[in-house]
Amino acid sequence: MSARLVFNVLAVCGAAGFTGAMLVIGLMLGAYWKSLSAGVFLDWFSANAHLIGRIIPIFAIPTAVGLIGSLWSDWSQSSARALWLAALICLLALGAITAAYHLPTNSAFIAKSVPVEDVSTTLDRWLWLHTARIAFGLAAAVLAVVAMSPG
Repeated sequence: MSARLVFNVLAVCGAAGFTGAMLVIGLMLGAYWKSLSAGVFLDWFSANAHLIGRIIPIFAIPTAVGLIGSLWSDWSQSSARALWLAALICLLALGAITAAYHLPTNSAFIAKSVPVEDVSTTLDRWLWLHTARIAFGLAAAVLAVVAMSPG
C-alpha cells in the first residue's frame, strides 16, 4: 500500500467519520439538549462535555494528516491539488468556527457562566454554527473523494 493511498484513505474516512460524529452531536444531542430546561442543560453539559470533547481529536487529527499528505502527494497534479486544497480549506474553516465560537461557548456552558435566560439563544446559535461545521466536514469529504477519482 502506497503512502499516497494511506493519506487518501485517512482524508476521506477521517472527514466522513468526523462529519458523522458531528451529525450525531447535532441531531441527537442537540434535540435532547433543546428538550431540557436551561439549568438541567447546563448541569448535563458540565458533567458530560468531556465525552464529546475527547472524540473530536480522534477524527480531526487523521483527517488533517490525510488531507495534508494527499495534497503533498498530488501536488504535481493541478486538478487534484486544487481539490485537496479546497478540502483542507473546508477543514480549516471548520476548525476556525470551532476555535472562535464552540470552544469558548463550551467552556462557558461547562462553567455554567451563561445566564440561564440566555442559554436557549446561545444553544440555538451553537447548533446553527454546528450545522455550518457539518457542511464544511461534508464538503471536505466529498472534495476528497473527487480528488481521488481518476481524470
